[in-house]
Amino acid sequence: MKKWKYWLLPILWMGVIFHSSSQPYQEQNMKPFLSERFDLTFITPFLDGISFVYHQEEVSVATLGAAGFIEFFIRKGAHVTVFMILAVLFYYAFTKTTAFKRSLSVTLAWVCTVLYAITDEWHQGLTPNRTPYAGDVVLDAVGASFAVIAIVLLSTIRRQRR
Repeated sequence: MKKWKYWLLPILWMGVIFHSSSQPYQEQNMKPFLSERFDLTFITPFLDGISFVYHQEEVSVATLGAAGFIEFFIRKGAHVTVFMILAVLFYYAFTKTTAFKRSLSVTLAWVCTVLYAITDEWHQGLTPNRTPYAGDVVLDAVGASFAVIAIVLLSTIRRQRR
């Protein structure tokens, strides 16, 4: 059987990530969509007390508005989710194409995902109106770590059931 086909999924997913990183912020701006479709005024009192600094900028409803504040969490959640999926796809490719032990496949999946996250942030720095940020790589690594934890837990549960 042609083992290379198992690598198509992570490669295609990296292409999706690359495409997303190639878009200027204005093309990905969700604030108009959120503001036009949802009345977010009700949520403002609940979020008013939340304020923190991320990438040397204050993140709060006061500085970003309710739509901008929600968009921030959608974007950062996307970092975690997208790279969690990539780690799972790498793991799948390693397990289907090598004789590596599960622990090595999981480790390599995590390492490959984080290395791609680093190159993705570098690539983002070449995109107009986008800036690379090490904090985003940390979020990407958290996503990869969630994938590793899920894989290990599911494998342990499966093994215990046998």
